Amino acid sequence: MEDKRYPERPILSVDDEAGVLMSIKVTLRQAGLNNVKTCQDSRQVIGLLSDQEPEVILLDLYMPHISGEELLADITREHPGVPVIAITGASDVETAVRCMKSGAFDYLTKPIENGTLIAAVNRAIDMRALQRENETLKEHLLSEAPAPPKAFSNIISINRRMLSIFQYLNTIAVTFRPLLITGETGTGKELAAQAVHAASGSSGEFVAVNVGGLSDQMFDDTLFGHIRGAYTGADGTRSGMIEKASGGTLVLDEIGDLSPASQAKLLRLLQSGEYQHLGEDRFRSSNARIIALTNKDLWTMEKEGTFRKDLIFRLKTHHVHLPPLRDRQEDLALLIDHFIEQACQQLGKSRPTVPKEILTLLAPYDFPGNIRELETIIFDTLSAHQKKTLSLNRIKKYISQTHPTHRTNQLGKASEDQVLFPSKLPKLKQIGDLLVREAMRRAQGNQSVAAAMLGISPAAISKRLKKQNVKS
Repeated sequence: MEDKRYPERPILSVDDEAGVLMSIKVTLRQAGLNNVKTCQDSRQVIGLLSDQEPEVILLDLYMPHISGEELLADITREHPGVPVIAITGASDVETAVRCMKSGAFDYLTKPIENGTLIAAVNRAIDMRALQRENETLKEHLLSEAPAPPKAFSNIISINRRMLSIFQYLNTIAVTFRPLLITGETGTGKELAAQAVHAASGSSGEFVAVNVGGLSDQMFDDTLFGHIRGAYTGADGTRSGMIEKASGGTLVLDEIGDLSPASQAKLLRLLQSGEYQHLGEDRFRSSNARIIALTNKDLWTMEKEGTFRKDLIFRLKTHHVHLPPLRDRQEDLALLIDHFIEQACQQLGKSRPTVPKEILTLLAPYDFPGNIRELETIIFDTLSAHQKKTLSLNRIKKYISQTHPTHRTNQLGKASEDQVLFPSKLPKLKQIGDLLVREAMRRAQGNQSVAAAMLGISPAAISKRLKKQNVKS
């Protein structure tokens, strides 16, 4: 199978020396940059740009016919978004200053070290990716009502923050750069990663690996593979998950549990795009997109010395944090309905009549296990269901037995640490009115849900709302 071309638009290398062009092309290909075009005649460059705008241009400054400095001025004027890396055999400062003033992205002198060339090209590619991302994000921010992109239709949400996250992920999906998705357990991190893979349009596979419980050797073997005789019991060659995900997406779940040694190996992969089979001398190139998932705070771990700072920056080229279910109250009714329908199909049962009180019962609960916990609660309730109307007794029992003090503790902490009072204390009645309004806002106008949040009856909140309306 032919490797996916990277970058999507070609790198154009312009030099009048065929040997230099070949050397640059081989160096870039070995680094995984396999979409390279070459041009030996400077007179053809403008025509090539008109046919297809490249991702990056490597431009020799001293050429016959049209000099590189002349071309640089034309390129930056007609194609200002294309980064140009000027290359010359002269190491004088004046040439460098002229090139940078003319709009060159970078400046390299011959002979060029391979690492210097690769780093300069990767920086230019990253800049272009960020340019596209910012342009698209600007369009989304200016749109009045963002709709969930098609690839994210399997994630149920009408929460505005979640919809914004969908738009962002849909935008960066095509960049193929590393992505870090954080969030509490059960918030749907892997589901989001699958949506990013679908939105990327890549032809490669989606491969997910839980790296949290892997020893250093198992990490190497699982990700990189091995050759015959690499260790005792290695009777044949085995491809790793990186190779399986070629041209696609490799998801590394529980990335926060990686050992320091495994972190170093992952960092090398992200920096160079290269890896080795265990027991093998030669390096292989990877074009798999890396998505890392974790429910841990990597920045706190970095301060504690348990996670590498440079690896965090490599992983979070793009980063999103999925909000917990308790911050997505407007999604609760939709998710309950979805899981009831799903449970009925899988259990082979007819859909029961669902009491409206189910939302009142579940809305005040904090869901430490988030959406995954809600799914478990609904499936457990449906598995025991036998009558026409769904009984809520199992839900009540689950909440009281599993987390009897969870809600109380959360409210106590909030009252001590988060509520700020003005210098002049308001009247109790004023506080009551404000609480009711805030609860109604969070409950999207649902009086039963708002009442459950405040620990009062629906009749009591209805009475308070009527009094407020009479006054206003």
